[in-house]
Amino acid sequence: MKHQKTMTDFKKLAVPGVRQLNPYIPGKPISELERELGIENIIKLASNENPLGPSPKAMKAIEKEMDELALYPDGNGFELKKVLAEKHQVGMDQITLGNGSNDVLVLLAEAYLSPDVSAMYSQYSFAVYPIAIQAVGAIHQMIPATTWEDERPLGCDLPAMKAAINEKTRMIFIANPNNPTGSFLHKEELYAFIKSVAEDVIIVLDEAYLEYASPEERVDGSLWLDEFPNLVITRTFSKAYGLAGFRVGYCLSNPEIANVLNRIRQPFNVNSLALAAATAAIGDEAFLARSMQVNASGMQMLADCCEQLGLRYVPSKGNFLLVDFGQDAMPVYQNMLELGIITRPVANYGLTNCLRITIGTETEMQRMVSVMEQVCG
Repeated sequence: MKHQKTMTDFKKLAVPGVRQLNPYIPGKPISELERELGIENIIKLASNENPLGPSPKAMKAIEKEMDELALYPDGNGFELKKVLAEKHQVGMDQITLGNGSNDVLVLLAEAYLSPDVSAMYSQYSFAVYPIAIQAVGAIHQMIPATTWEDERPLGCDLPAMKAAINEKTRMIFIANPNNPTGSFLHKEELYAFIKSVAEDVIIVLDEAYLEYASPEERVDGSLWLDEFPNLVITRTFSKAYGLAGFRVGYCLSNPEIANVLNRIRQPFNVNSLALAAATAAIGDEAFLARSMQVNASGMQMLADCCEQLGLRYVPSKGNFLLVDFGQDAMPVYQNMLELGIITRPVANYGLTNCLRITIGTETEMQRMVSVMEQVCG
């Protein structure tokens, strides 16, 4: 049955911040691209997923949970919160669970931002920050990133952020490591910045890719929660833990902030399988170590290839590399696609010459290098 035409403009009925947003356009699934292009065995290196898949312990936990799918999940996520509290040495009342870390980022914006205050984020940082800010109608403070010539190119410029804080600044988003650039802030400079910010400005430290930094470089912001009541840490199981399809993340904060977030959090925002998988995955240290090893090896292969081809890139502490092809990257993207490799264009960030390439398995990275040499050699 066809819908009757209507003269009502439903876009105009939406709140102002939402009207100005563009819908998210996801990438096509591999199966559809294989049909369109007439090729098989396409490799997806576009979404920063763990190429090893989920942890074996997570898979076993999922199987055990299958018989309970007719029941609602634990709306409080007790078992997951319990292991997270042990891992981070925090109280269970300091944890807010989310449908991916995206969910808690949006909850933070909904709880604390409004049209009369502003939120700050760095240029070339995670796209969800400006979306969440825009949706609630808050004021944007986008701070220019460091340049390609900087010691840490395309990174968060903390001195510039500090200088830009004003009486309207309510929240600051910082990703460490940062997506899509892979840039990374060191412990001393990040700690000094957080210490310098007034307590009524909430600092959201997004650590979605934290596990990929080497142990000696890793900055675990959760260790600072007792000192800074305005600090919020967000984490995800989508990356290193290989659970992107389950959409489960969380944030750590002081109990008062968690209490506020849990007032607007949907009661069943994390499903039963995700809760079981995440709870089990935390304890699979062997899987996590293997994931780090595969990522480090693949990252080195890709960086070496860039060096040989004369392509500049941002040294990355994530599971991806941002590569500058010195020209409009869309023809390069298309050529790679036709050769069976999906990468991620980042023109929406203003990085028209760049592609973000996720690190895959050794076999996938060998093929990636071969395709880059064919396209760019």
